[in-house]
Amino acid sequence: MSAALDEGSYARAALTYLVEPGDLRLGALVRDRGAASTLAAIKTGEFPDLASPDAAATRAMRRWQVRLAEVPSPDEVAGFCRAGIRVVCPADPEWPAQLSDLGDAQPYALWLRGSADLRFSCLRSVSIVGSRAATAYGSYVASEFAASVAARGWAVISGGAYGVDAAAHRGALGAEGVTIAVLACGVDMPYPAGHKELLDAIAAQGVVVSEWPPGANATRLRFLVRNRVIAALAPGTLVIEAGQRSGALNSARHARDLSRRLMAVPGPVTSDLSAGCHHIIREWQGTLVTSAAEVIECLSPIAAASGLAPPAVLGRDALDPETAAVLDALPSRGGTGPNRIGHRAGLEPGTVLRCLGALAAAGFAERCEQGWRLRRS
Repeated sequence: MSAALDEGSYARAALTYLVEPGDLRLGALVRDRGAASTLAAIKTGEFPDLASPDAAATRAMRRWQVRLAEVPSPDEVAGFCRAGIRVVCPADPEWPAQLSDLGDAQPYALWLRGSADLRFSCLRSVSIVGSRAATAYGSYVASEFAASVAARGWAVISGGAYGVDAAAHRGALGAEGVTIAVLACGVDMPYPAGHKELLDAIAAQGVVVSEWPPGANATRLRFLVRNRVIAALAPGTLVIEAGQRSGALNSARHARDLSRRLMAVPGPVTSDLSAGCHHIIREWQGTLVTSAAEVIECLSPIAAASGLAPPAVLGRDALDPETAAVLDALPSRGGTGPNRIGHRAGLEPGTVLRCLGALAAAGFAERCEQGWRLRRS
């Protein structure tokens, strides 16, 4: 995206500094009043069109105002973009539309670092989660499953942690596939510290994602909050080793509540790390899977029905006139911004962004450092 943010995008970026993700009251305010109006209200301390807020609203406003001094200027946010970190908002082509299933708890914005297009990558993806203290069996299964699904063109989403997460990411990287790490800290913060090289490799081949701005540190609560995004991004979640009280089971619960396909790998009945998987299968009607082929078989019909799977490759003659005009305006080398594309196509910026999103989802276009270009085969 361009280093220059419009007012709404800047406001959403600013809100990630002020308010912890998943705040339903703030989410409703952004939905009803827009991000720019919401940010202005927090700065003044007054709710729009609310003469006498109740006690809960007053406490919320005070909570939101605590971090006002931490909000960067538009130029500082643009500096992050020039440094390889980009902000993606709901109106942007790269925004995964399925996040709207979270309702008012959906992210205000996402900070990304990496080469892959987030929206396109998530269309055919699976979230793989599990214990940080994974056994050799769990790490092997995670790596093998991830490598196999990645080799078949499916992206692997996980949380960048030790154990199953790391094994899944490494399996996808080893298969030269796309993998997505959803962090509970800023995308510039190597957490855990021992995964700095792994996260850099993910950024080089996939994308690192966070709801928190650059510089934000991880906390225990933030890990639980980010799990809803891991579950929401993919058509299904696969659990490989999880205790009865674990973050992986928390991710599985989000997947269940979002009506995503839920899968689990069975393990020894004597292992505490398999208790969560067995609970998913027995109590939550999760699908028992024993191979990557079964994972893909499980996901393919649900992904297509939910609209999360990419459409079949279409010929140019099947595109509507506006989308075809944007496709014709895309360069095959380098890249160019939406404004330039709109000038070439003779279309308004909003229309161009809509068409770029459709072209990316269909595999025709991809984002690059210079803007947008034809997707390389």
